[in-house]
Amino acid sequence: MRLIIVSGLSGSGKSVALHMLEDIDFYCVDNIPAALLKPFISHTVRGMGDTYPRTAVGLDARNRPNEIETIPALVGELRRSGIGCEVLYLHASDEVLLKRYAETRRKHPLVTADVSLREAIASERKLLEPITAAADLVVDTSSMGVHALRELIRERIDRRREGRLSLMFESFGYKHGIPGDADFVFDVRSLPNPYWEHALRHLNGRDAAVIEYLAGYASVRGMIADLIEFLDRRVGELAQANRSYLTIAVGCTGGQHRSVYIAEQLAEHFRTDYPQVLTRHDSLQKC
Repeated sequence: MRLIIVSGLSGSGKSVALHMLEDIDFYCVDNIPAALLKPFISHTVRGMGDTYPRTAVGLDARNRPNEIETIPALVGELRRSGIGCEVLYLHASDEVLLKRYAETRRKHPLVTADVSLREAIASERKLLEPITAAADLVVDTSSMGVHALRELIRERIDRRREGRLSLMFESFGYKHGIPGDADFVFDVRSLPNPYWEHALRHLNGRDAAVIEYLAGYASVRGMIADLIEFLDRRVGELAQANRSYLTIAVGCTGGQHRSVYIAEQLAEHFRTDYPQVLTRHDSLQKC
């Protein structure tokens, strides 16, 4: 039996995530009152596990704070009882959320005559902090479209093997901002930059010429070795602690050459011991 609690900021893509989970054969219920979550689970997951082997429940800010605060304890209780419970939390930057609301002209659930949209977003972040703290997988959708989010849900949730750690190595450009869903962030801007080689400027870290250029530097090889040494221990510890998801971000100036190359090299190393290793290079679409 597998249960996923889906939560996040209004406008961050929670409905898209639930629709995708429904498409991959999860039984989905959205906007359930937090106070009814426990009896709902007792009826479906516990009482009719054969009928509802994969269930997803959406929780949003339209709950009382004291109800939301009970979620981490409930998740722990479910896991101790043998139910594979995961918490998926989605968020985005304030500016992106403001833009999305301006485009859709929908009303934020916490907006009132006395509370502006920006204030409502800040209040919602605070309200959902207990769920954020309990989240197994945090996804920053600021730079994601609908299709990218659906594919991420498919890759990280549907294809994750039971009891195995899902590893995501993502590259990013500091000029675009640090991703808000990373567990570890590494800065590789100190390394030689292929951007200053005219023949390499239009290429990226997955192209053979850039790979050959970066692999030729001892400083690059040393950086990869240092990161592998650090991550080998950390990833192993987290896997032993039954962690479900881990996201590791590598950043350079533009997110085109060095970070892409390093992320790919790290992913290649960890594929030897971990069956589900993914890579993501969102900044390549902005170059």
